[in-house]
Amino acid sequence: MKRLLISTLAAALLGSTLSLGYAQAADDIRPRMIRFGYGLNEDSNQGRAAKLLADEVAKASGGKLKVRTFASASLGSDDQMQNALIGGAQEMMVGSTATLVGISKEMAVWDTPFLFTDPRQADQVLDGPVGRQVMDKLEDKGLVGLVYWENGFRNVTNSARPIEKLEDFDGIKLRVMPNPVFIDTFKRMGANAVPLPFSELFTALETKAVDGQENP
Repeated sequence: MKRLLISTLAAALLGSTLSLGYAQAADDIRPRMIRFGYGLNEDSNQGRAAKLLADEVAKASGGKLKVRTFASASLGSDDQMQNALIGGAQEMMVGSTATLVGISKEMAVWDTPFLFTDPRQADQVLDGPVGRQVMDKLEDKGLVGLVYWENGFRNVTNSARPIEKLEDFDGIKLRVMPNPVFIDTFKRMGANAVPLPFSELFTALETKAVDGQENP
């Protein structure tokens, strides 16, 4: 099964604080440390982009805004980071839209199986009015959605057998994101869907707690 996963970058910051979108002079910016957490390692697309963002923010603010990046879920799972943002213990993160469903039910629309045919179609929807409308719902919960990040179409890998037809899912213990749509989808396809945070995935594979996983 393949499905496009787009990640949301969310920040518990007032718009007046992170003012890169406006021509505000660096002299008007109050010095601040911004903790930016993400799930993948520093060499991933997330890590490289986070470093570039940190460099650009420092440059645009005259060094007053310092973005400190935390890779490999070192600040916790997506759910934990989302709660930290809402509580003010963390300022920024990039994570899956699937885990945001518990905060904003509208995010569940992106979990619909086989929703997009290709990346171009996905970009048109997510970067258009519909994507913005869904993202804006986060503000009611204390988060500010900044942008959707593409993470690619999803693929299944496992140690049991190749997945070439629907029946090949039967009985495979498959790690899925802890999200009702993902759990129900793979159960209906015949897999034993095991919901786990991404940060626990590799240990689960090594210990054979799961046979496989689905990710971009």
